[in-house]
Amino acid sequence: MNVSVSASELLRGALTDLLDGLPPKQAAQAVDRLIANYRGATPTDAPILRDRADVAAYAAYRMPATFEAVRSALEAFADAVPGWVPGGHVDVGGGTGAATWAVGATWSGQRPVTVLDWAEPALALGREIADANPALRDVRWQRARIGAALALDATDLVTVSYVLNELSAADRAALVDAAAAAAQAVVIVEPGTPDGYARIIEARGRLVAAGFRIAAPCPHSAACPIVPGTDWCHFSARVSRSSLHRQVKGGSLAYEDEKFSYVAAARFPVAPASARVVRRPQIRKGQVLLDLCGAEERLERTTVTKRHGELYRAARDADWGDAWPPPAP
Repeated sequence: MNVSVSASELLRGALTDLLDGLPPKQAAQAVDRLIANYRGATPTDAPILRDRADVAAYAAYRMPATFEAVRSALEAFADAVPGWVPGGHVDVGGGTGAATWAVGATWSGQRPVTVLDWAEPALALGREIADANPALRDVRWQRARIGAALALDATDLVTVSYVLNELSAADRAALVDAAAAAAQAVVIVEPGTPDGYARIIEARGRLVAAGFRIAAPCPHSAACPIVPGTDWCHFSARVSRSSLHRQVKGGSLAYEDEKFSYVAAARFPVAPASARVVRRPQIRKGQVLLDLCGAEERLERTTVTKRHGELYRAARDADWGDAWPPPAP
């Protein structure tokens, strides 16, 4: 989508301006600490982002990847609910607002938006960065403790991205239930790890129990066919990195691949994919091997060969996470 490319460019520019003047050593130290928190599994009552330097490092380290992961999940959801546009959005635990940028990149136009987070420095910087994006200048940035006591106003869309890992099991359940009670649609994104997938499956079950229909990535709302402990469902989003971004993260490539797990669900009718590519396609001579999760509630591998004509050409262009078969032109 042109609008998503524009949002991505605006975000990169805002982050470049943000890092300008921040001592690289200070940024690197903050990034190291944030990586330890990001990979940890111990919930904490203290905000992870303590001051502006922490928030700037966080924005450089995580915001582009979070934006691309959430945008990928939202685009899959949008494909399953053609014509639907959220009239309002609440981003729970949104920090500097990456998911808010992703929603604006998926659906153009203005809507009431509220970002809730416990860390005031993150909210302040999110507000500052949002000035670069005309679609986000009226966002409401509100401090709130994310947990069992959280009350959400009614809205069309609630996003919860990279938040559940920071909560206790009881608070995770309460947050998902609060989102289900407040929203017509809920999109939750977690790291693409076995633990992240387990949290997504737990949230998915609570959403289905609350009357939601699964729109993506699953082709159905029945139980996941993956046997617990044998594998996990996750996807990948390609993230472009600026030179400053590479410097802060200690990388040399112009891109990285963000692995993520997600669930997108709605109270209204949805049209999920007939099947979804759940592994990177394997392209062989004259054939493409696709690992699919299908509407028959099972995992299967299908082989598409040159004899399939247009379908073979589509298979060669298919990517991890795509719907299958591809929609008609």
